[in-house]
Amino acid sequence: MLGRIRAIRLVVMMIKPRSDKPCRACGRRLPLSEFYRHKMMGDGHLNQCKECVKARVSEHRVANVDRIRAYDRERNGTEKRRVAFAARQRRMRAENPHLVRAHNAVARAVRRGDLIRPAGCERCGASPVQAHHDDHSKPLDVMWLCPVCHAARHQELAG
Repeated sequence: MLGRIRAIRLVVMMIKPRSDKPCRACGRRLPLSEFYRHKMMGDGHLNQCKECVKARVSEHRVANVDRIRAYDRERNGTEKRRVAFAARQRRMRAENPHLVRAHNAVARAVRRGDLIRPAGCERCGASPVQAHHDDHSKPLDVMWLCPVCHAARHQELAG
């Protein structure tokens, strides 16, 4: 009997861990790299694939946007967050002085009246608008974009 238990243990130790698993939400069998790590799960990975988790989180955010925004506002007002934000700002300004110069040039031009901030975005017409530089060496050559279009423009330039 004892020999049989040792043999079973040896077989169990020799079995390779699976390199893939099924997603509980969509049912597809995917490699473990397509699952977020989760130390409480038996195989160390969450039981839903990354795509399904992202979709679930997005749906939850849309369904509860007011509550989530209130939570974010409260959380961002903490002293720890303000200190961390200020440190990131100082670091960014020290590493990118050309961005700071362009931003300040636009602010001065708007105050003087040399640049007029339009009421709506150049792309979609939404407001408020932000100045976007395609080339920071030309500080007064700006596109006036709403935050959504501004983020989309940065994605266009990055990809």
